[in-house]
Amino acid sequence: MKTVVITGGNSGIGKETAVGLAQRGARVVIASRNAAKGQAAVSEIRARSGSEIVEMRALDLASFASVRTFAAELLGGYERIDVLVNNAGVVLRHREVTTDGHEMTFQVNHLGPFLLTALLRDRIVASAPARIVMTASHAHKYAGKGIDFDDLDSEKKYPPFKVYGRTKLMNILFTRELARRLDGTNVTANAVHPGYVASNFAREGDTGKLGNVAMVLGRPFAISAAKGAETTIYVASSPEVEGVTGQYFYKSAFAKESAAAQDDAAAARLWEISEQLTNAG
Repeated sequence: MKTVVITGGNSGIGKETAVGLAQRGARVVIASRNAAKGQAAVSEIRARSGSEIVEMRALDLASFASVRTFAAELLGGYERIDVLVNNAGVVLRHREVTTDGHEMTFQVNHLGPFLLTALLRDRIVASAPARIVMTASHAHKYAGKGIDFDDLDSEKKYPPFKVYGRTKLMNILFTRELARRLDGTNVTANAVHPGYVASNFAREGDTGKLGNVAMVLGRPFAISAAKGAETTIYVASSPEVEGVTGQYFYKSAFAKESAAAQDDAAAARLWEISEQLTNAG
């Protein structure tokens, strides 16, 4: 039986991904920052999938300590981790700083998943063939020519959508470098764009939720969370992509990244900096 770990699995794309993979016979472990919502999601996922092997563990990607605790619980509780889906993400209207001293979007969308993947890497490799799936976005193109390595925490200026887009660019660059480093291990790493999904993933407590405004204006053009999860489920489970790595998917097919997302030097530099910032080396 395959064990699948999904961050942000209590709502939206993450929950729909959990339902889909549970239906396919996997043991599913969802990570949720809010324990009550996480347990409610477990009940729903079990009911909809017909599987009882769905569990929840607490995780706050805005806290490196929480990420380390979560990883330790997984390593202590599961002999295998066959699939890791780094799905959780956030977009905030106003700049916030985490307890670790980083801009919230940067830490939740990139540094947290980077650290989690690093901590679980050996177990995932030992479970090979295995897969790592990163939820990115076409919004990575908002980052323009690339990452401003001199202002990773957006201290100079904070344009919300550009900051979000920059973290999605980081997701793709991280996936690209991860795939290179995993070469020969029989573990694949791929990024996906789920599409414009009708869900609000702004962080709870962000009273000026930019997501609310965006979703109201864009809802007529949005797809359902279930539809958005199809590509993630495909990349996480389909035999058609067995052995495929370092790619970017949309609508269950190869998609074109921006030029900035194909910058191997930037990917390597981001990896080195991320190791230093998270003490993951």
